[in-house]
Amino acid sequence: MSSMPLQRGISGGVRVSESADDLRDSQMKDKTDLIRGRSTTDSNSLTLRFPFAFLFNNNQSPSKTGDNGSDPRSRHRLVLLFLKISLVLIVVLALAGSFWWTLSISASPRGGHVYLNYRRLQEQLVSDLLDIGEISIGPSRWKELEYCDTEAENYVPCFNVSESLEMGYTNGDENDRFCGSGSKQECLVLPPVDYKVPLRWPTGKDVIWFRNVKITADEVLTSGSINKRMMMMDDDQISFRSASPMFDEVEDYSHQIAQMIGIKNDNFIEAGVRTILDIGCGYGSFGAHLLSKQLLTMCIANYEASGSQVQLTLERGLPAMIASFVSKQLPYPSLSFDMLHCSTCGIDWDQKEGLLLVEVDRVLKPGGYFVWTSPLTNARNKDDLKRWNFVHDFAESICWTLLSQQDKTVVWKKTIKTKCYSARSPGVGPSVCSKGHDVESPYYRPLQMCLGGTRNRRWIPIESRTRWPSRSNMNKTELSLYGLHQEVVGEDAENWKVNVREYWSLLSPLIFSDHPKRPGDEDPSPPYNMLRNVLDMNAQYGGLNSALLEAKKSVWVMNVVPTAGPNHLPMILDRGFVGVLHDWCEAFPSHPRTYDLVHADNLLTLQTSKLRSSCSFMQIFTEIDRLLRPEGWVIIRDTAQLVEAARALTTQLKWEARVIEVESSSEQRLLVCQKPITKRQSI
Repeated sequence: MSSMPLQRGISGGVRVSESADDLRDSQMKDKTDLIRGRSTTDSNSLTLRFPFAFLFNNNQSPSKTGDNGSDPRSRHRLVLLFLKISLVLIVVLALAGSFWWTLSISASPRGGHVYLNYRRLQEQLVSDLLDIGEISIGPSRWKELEYCDTEAENYVPCFNVSESLEMGYTNGDENDRFCGSGSKQECLVLPPVDYKVPLRWPTGKDVIWFRNVKITADEVLTSGSINKRMMMMDDDQISFRSASPMFDEVEDYSHQIAQMIGIKNDNFIEAGVRTILDIGCGYGSFGAHLLSKQLLTMCIANYEASGSQVQLTLERGLPAMIASFVSKQLPYPSLSFDMLHCSTCGIDWDQKEGLLLVEVDRVLKPGGYFVWTSPLTNARNKDDLKRWNFVHDFAESICWTLLSQQDKTVVWKKTIKTKCYSARSPGVGPSVCSKGHDVESPYYRPLQMCLGGTRNRRWIPIESRTRWPSRSNMNKTELSLYGLHQEVVGEDAENWKVNVREYWSLLSPLIFSDHPKRPGDEDPSPPYNMLRNVLDMNAQYGGLNSALLEAKKSVWVMNVVPTAGPNHLPMILDRGFVGVLHDWCEAFPSHPRTYDLVHADNLLTLQTSKLRSSCSFMQIFTEIDRLLRPEGWVIIRDTAQLVEAARALTTQLKWEARVIEVESSSEQRLLVCQKPITKRQSI
């Protein structure tokens, strides 16, 4: 691709607005001039809830006038009062007229179309009024955020035990999730003093920088399970060497599982397995090994203040998130994964009368496998035998078939026939969930002692599903299960192919220069492995994920489906990707500095459409900053107005930022940002 300057004003081309610093100076000047034209007032008195408040502010001190009240200043105030009242009456009459007009057109044949366009005009009017409110608050809005204390280097909101105690939560387990107003970040998290940018994939899978994660040398040396033992300290690095004898243990272990299932040549894909949920994954070595077999493994583990399994797994460039189903359901739909794996994961499956196994059954697809490796499966003493017998009998009561038991490993297969549940003897096992309780995608609901997903249209055995990678491109029949049309999804996929090419050409510091340009022959495009961990904040159909893989980029994508929008997470997971349901007014369940790219397509529009959003844009953006690695990238695609508002926030976050017009006739803009490396000074 030849070098092509991003000229402004060229029809049909890509245009880049002026530099961020120039625009901020211009915005600040405009805002200052606007503020000076008004009567002085407390900026906090003008809220987004009442954008007309500035009309009624009059903080002038009473002037001394004569008895006849003929002081020119008095007349001036009367004129202003008359104008204010007139303006209010005009607004009231306009709203009343618009209401009458809306009723009159709604009955006409074309009423729906006209009403839709009229609603857009109304939304634009409200948005403009909100802008007036934002501008009137003044320069204090542009103050840069302070840096957090040193203790916040590895702070994870909603999961820190001290936070849950301060918020008054006393019930449940210390590993449970507690989100509230105290979990919202109001400062920028700095990396450790000796932080280094992670090595690129695939080197970064085997070698990470010791100072980038919170772990002690003792924790490295005393790691217990197979998945954890594949670690070695080497100066300022932690190595996960695939050439070590311990790698052979993982290879033998996966081969053993394949044999127990009855899979030939370790070809899990042909057996219908693509996605695996690894509970208590150690440091991701099992999932790292399975990548060579085209399997995608999501690691979940409890929050750990030090030696975090999730933090180290993500640092290696492998999918992971903090999650615990001690008392709440996982934020995944029913029938999500082809296999669940637990190797000495620390969960007592015999506790809570089998409630935790019911949650495993909920997220496991029909015909999926539950692999459990534990000393308990080879129980010898009376107490351990009692515990093992309970798990064995409970698994049978929920229609699991014990396929094989070797050494300390047991493999069960979930039934593919819903009739099995009705064929059980009365009183055996938990009942099937009623329609009211069988929510397809719960969001941290309390665990339920009933079997979910049995009425779902997605109840399809894994052996009957299209094999990977073909399953990522669903056909017409498959899409109908989600109420989607092939034309819509196909057009979305083509758009994302174009978008990915566009994105990749912009991931260069060149776009922040005074004369921005795309990388050309003398400045080649970023390499395929420039990014590894990608967070898509509004994944929709998973189009970005699919396009990145088709473009042969060495990434994995955490597809996040916001609770504020339509739920396409079941489709995303069925395509063979990984993802999670999340409310972006809460902290994401991950450690700081874990993603190379954060992408948000129309997320701001989605958040503003909520009737009662419990958070501001700044709170969402500070959370993005927490999750983003130094030198990481942010790409926001949204309406021009919201993108400009977002760019204003980048000043406070200390990001480099540039607004880009993709199409001259498009209402959408791109905001491309990069987070700099800012280190705390060592003492």
